[in-house]
Amino acid sequence: MVLGDLGATVVRIEHPDGPRWDSPSNAVLNRNKLIVPLDLKSGQGLDDARTLAMEADVVVENFRPGVLSRLGLDLAELRRAKPGLITLSIPGFASDDELRSQWKAFESIVAAASGVFTDMGLNRVLMGVNPSFSPLPLASAYATSIAAASVALALYGRAQTGRGDHIEVPLASAAMEGLTYNSIHVEDYPDRYKTQRELEILRRRELGLAMDVTYDELQELLDPFYRSYRCSDGRMFYVVCPSHRYHAKRCLQALGLYDEMVVLGLKEEDDVYLPKSEWSSTASLGSYPLPKDWADTIAARMKEVFLTKTSDEWNRIFGEGQFPGTSQNWLSEWIDDPHVREAALVVEVDDPVLGPMIQPGPIAWLTESATDMLHPTPRMWGSITDAKDRFARTLRQEPREAAAPAGAPWLQGVRVLDLCNVIAGPHSGAFLSRFGAEVIKIDPAQPLFDPWNHVVFGLTHMRGKKSALVDLRSPEGKTILEDLVRSVDVVIWNATDRQVRQMGLNAESLHAINPRAVFCQLDCFSGVLAGPRTNYLGYDDLVQAATGIMLRFGGSMETPEEHAHVGTIDVMCGFAAALGIACALYQRETTGHVDRARTSLSALTGLAQLPFFFTYSDRGAFDEPSGRQAHGYGPQERIYPTASGSIMLAVPDRDLDLLSTVEGLPPLGGLAPEQLETTLSSALLGASAAMWQERFTAAGIGGVACAGIGSLRAEYARDADCTPGTGTRSSYAFSRFPDHPSGHVVTQLDPLGVRLTDGTILAPVPAEKYGTSTRAILTAVGYQPSRIQELLASGVISESWSREYLPS
Repeated sequence: MVLGDLGATVVRIEHPDGPRWDSPSNAVLNRNKLIVPLDLKSGQGLDDARTLAMEADVVVENFRPGVLSRLGLDLAELRRAKPGLITLSIPGFASDDELRSQWKAFESIVAAASGVFTDMGLNRVLMGVNPSFSPLPLASAYATSIAAASVALALYGRAQTGRGDHIEVPLASAAMEGLTYNSIHVEDYPDRYKTQRELEILRRRELGLAMDVTYDELQELLDPFYRSYRCSDGRMFYVVCPSHRYHAKRCLQALGLYDEMVVLGLKEEDDVYLPKSEWSSTASLGSYPLPKDWADTIAARMKEVFLTKTSDEWNRIFGEGQFPGTSQNWLSEWIDDPHVREAALVVEVDDPVLGPMIQPGPIAWLTESATDMLHPTPRMWGSITDAKDRFARTLRQEPREAAAPAGAPWLQGVRVLDLCNVIAGPHSGAFLSRFGAEVIKIDPAQPLFDPWNHVVFGLTHMRGKKSALVDLRSPEGKTILEDLVRSVDVVIWNATDRQVRQMGLNAESLHAINPRAVFCQLDCFSGVLAGPRTNYLGYDDLVQAATGIMLRFGGSMETPEEHAHVGTIDVMCGFAAALGIACALYQRETTGHVDRARTSLSALTGLAQLPFFFTYSDRGAFDEPSGRQAHGYGPQERIYPTASGSIMLAVPDRDLDLLSTVEGLPPLGGLAPEQLETTLSSALLGASAAMWQERFTAAGIGGVACAGIGSLRAEYARDADCTPGTGTRSSYAFSRFPDHPSGHVVTQLDPLGVRLTDGTILAPVPAEKYGTSTRAILTAVGYQPSRIQELLASGVISESWSREYLPS
């Protein structure tokens, strides 16, 4: 779907009986495709499939490992016959995963095995709802964005080498990549970064107390700039201003509370990167988290003020005031929001089966061709002849004679200038680095965000990069920026249109500096077209609130909850940015034309909610599982408690009879859904989750113990060995860095979401301290030591924000 949105000619081979997953979502997934019914178990069907593969640039499949080869369609053989062919496999678990490769990898099974449902956010842990079910198809969404980006990068790599490659993106590995900001472990993590919720969890565990915090009690453990407030119209409004130098201040000023808090003694420390023991106060506005006394004081007054205006009024105040906040919306409301329609975050498709539909818009686009993506072709069915004709009419770029050695990283020689902050933008640069790109990261000479945001998140997204600190708003800093832009192939920045114009990185200005530079822009609310919120600021959590994710997870307007994981949408958006960059590089390489890539957090929420992000005339209610009491979709796909631990069971109707073969289960035939759930709930208490996993696997049933991220990290961590973890014969791998530059022992996920047969994936080095490479980066673009010293003395550049890597 994603490649079709970007203009690829896509032919889908489908069983003559249709897809096993009978869902209106197929109308979304199969837009811009010609569907050709073929039976791969017949000789003719297999021959036709081979014929189409030989005429394609890319072949995509998502069977369990080995299934396609057993059917007679071997991808390695296809690539031997056509060396320029790119093949992509998206199995549930890695093909070399000795334990899991042959498991029935339904979405919920992958999520449970990968730690998605366990310890699903601090809220759920404190409330004792653990594990906790969510219907978001995160594994598929992360795998989609990673796989699409990898295919585009492979096409660019093929333009260099003349050869294709085989790419494997296991859903489980992709899910773990999406949770990379949640799986990192820092030994001796400083107490200053632990939130009230984290401290309460530790307190209860140390004292052996139950995790039984109520929802209302939980709200009083939240930071005042990172929570929801009720407005005069009864709607909740989500504020996300916790760690920026100016956002919290602007928020209090807009609420009329700033002067009041200053009188009460609230400070703004000049340097929050000093050890907290050297601060003049226990708290600093704009530094997260605030201590409980200040959090309670500020929140109490904010609650009172929010009740004085409607949520629409607050939306305008926050948006136009350039500090992040939004009303809580249901998905159905978001789809009908005027901004969503005007910005083309949704598209209209006249489906031949369901009629006129509203579907999610593209996840990434190139600006000059973007409007062509707003009118997708509805899915249609055809013959093998129709498919051949389509391929024959496709304007193609044939692989040219190799210009780079086979096996070289696809982005070897590509230089990237990363101007981004927080997660989504920087993560795109980190992703490109694993393919060989040289990434230069520029941050302000004086930080805009506190260490919790810059440094803690940076432990992940700064890997594989060189860091320089430059005041880009000063005249000398703008000159440095221009010099750097002249030296690179790609510039990435998460910024609104207003900010891009102010920085002089709009299309005309950038072209004058470096006509070959590809610019990629990320923001919160943009679509292909401009809309009322296009220049509003926002973060991952904010877009979750705006698009219905928080209300679904929490269950009601009274009880919104952030969807658990840090960077739920951020990381996905980073992969989408990499996709846009790869397409722009491929276009530049094959046509000489340079275009600008773009994506947004809002654009990715359609992918994250794809099973229910659509409307049409006969659509039923938006009734997907929601709230703390959601355990699954029904008795056949549900989390069940066992004698020890919980198990995720996923048994489609076609496998229901297999349950009768499972040791320890009573006869289940003919039971109504309520009876089936009751009977299974009772029976599964008779053994541990680990034991049921063995029994279900032996019977060919989807059933897996709900794993925790921490337990997976403990099991699959090894001392760093300069490899990307793809040789560990598992879907999961972590590297432990005992000599990390931070001075802490840090354990981090390996870049194992993309596995190549011929190409090279690089293991990124640990994140260096911000500013470490300032001198080296400026020297590389022609600055002499004396000039660098002058810039340091004037404060235009810096080599560090703090004495300590991670301020205590």
